[in-house]
Amino acid sequence: MQVLHGLKELSEFDGPFGLALGVFDGVHLGHQAVIEAARGVGALGVLTFDPHPVQVLAPDHAPLHILSSLDQKERILSELGVDFLVIIEFSAEFAAREAREFADDLFATGVKKLSAGDDWSFGRGREGNMQNLLEWGGESGVEVLEVSAISQDGIRISSTRIRKRLQQGDLEAVAAMLGRHYSVLGEVVRGRQLGRTIGFPTANIDVADEVLPPNGVYVVEGNGILGVANIGTRPTVDDSRDLSLEVHLFTDDLPMDYGWELEVVFLRKIRDEKEFQSLEELRKQIECDVKDAQSD
Repeated sequence: MQVLHGLKELSEFDGPFGLALGVFDGVHLGHQAVIEAARGVGALGVLTFDPHPVQVLAPDHAPLHILSSLDQKERILSELGVDFLVIIEFSAEFAAREAREFADDLFATGVKKLSAGDDWSFGRGREGNMQNLLEWGGESGVEVLEVSAISQDGIRISSTRIRKRLQQGDLEAVAAMLGRHYSVLGEVVRGRQLGRTIGFPTANIDVADEVLPPNGVYVVEGNGILGVANIGTRPTVDDSRDLSLEVHLFTDDLPMDYGWELEVVFLRKIRDEKEFQSLEELRKQIECDVKDAQSD
């Protein structure tokens, strides 16, 4: 998938295109409806912002963690058939632009169709809304589509709602709102390498800002390979109490170096994290966890 930075690069895009607008944290079913609405006039693009606008406009109210890093968002969008991603650096200066100015610059890129959620707003003080965009798009000959929210159990699907359910450990509800199992993307980093001494080598995943489910042991897939993962503070082997994500995949064919990326997909929870009296007790429990996971 092609990645463009800013409207100037977008204006140089060759051929007709439609564009979906939004932050798209998690790329849930509501976001996917917005993206689908932009399809059908050539290439399909998504325009998003980095960092998350709320981190700039209201940092005290920003979520501590997000559902998808920019790299993870790119991966999900590519799987949805998006042809290119436009990333606009969101800053205080950008936020101060007048809504009409931003809209005119957007129309000038050559876009044929624009889509956004019914609650989307833009410009200084969030003065621009979908009614404005529809009106201005009509004047410029750009088709603008306002996409209604998607609901689950009568409640609007939102990134905030998904984060809350994820923190509660309700993976089933999260998957229903995402249209897929929840996953995080992180870099494999060096750990204490104790897992290999008891026969279960693990990859330690550095997850920057993405939300993790509650501490415990999970059945996961890592880059498509089944395995088990532990989220927690490793009380049996580590006194630091730092939160970690460790993944043991059921394969011997993994890179031996560090720095490669692993997407961890959470399928279901096996048990809570607990402390064992010895490494042997831990080894026996991991054997049970592996058998549980392999029974799926």
